[in-house]
Amino acid sequence: MATKTRRTTTEERILRTAAGLFYAHGLRGVGIDQVIAESGVAKSTLYVHFRTKDELIAAYLRRTDDSWMAQLQDAAARAGDRPAEQIVGLFDALLDAFDRHGFFGCPFVSAAVEAPLDSEARAITVRHTERRHAWLTALAAGAGAVDPAALARQVGLLVDGALASGRLLQDRAVVDEAKAAARALVAQHTA
Repeated sequence: MATKTRRTTTEERILRTAAGLFYAHGLRGVGIDQVIAESGVAKSTLYVHFRTKDELIAAYLRRTDDSWMAQLQDAAARAGDRPAEQIVGLFDALLDAFDRHGFFGCPFVSAAVEAPLDSEARAITVRHTERRHAWLTALAAGAGAVDPAALARQVGLLVDGALASGRLLQDRAVVDEAKAAARALVAQHTA
């Protein structure tokens, strides 16, 4: 049992270190040696848990997908019980992220730009976008949108745009503007 606990703790430390590095510097901007040095594990230990950098990137993206979806859903839930409120409220997750560490952009957009089209990293980014779209579509349907999928796509574009503009400008006002645009879209689609 101690081996399993140690392995889990070590794997968690590697993933946490890699996540911080990938988020701040991009997938290509981080080498395995940097992950090893900053996580404090031996090279052989890292390779026990992740045979390749691609495996480490995939684990990071899967973990980020779960974490980011949970943050979006939590922010939406805090906005109230009505789906229309939740669609607008989800933008508070972006504000929370900015307040924690500034904007480094969307890890999925960054990964999609850096990863080859046929890579597992890109496939995970596509699945994240599809997962987010399905959730937004369900919220839009609950809000009474005439075309829930269209509203979901538009809100998804606002999220991605706010993250990209936030990265460029380092200004949380872009999220406030995206949130206001989402409010207008919800009103337009549910009128």
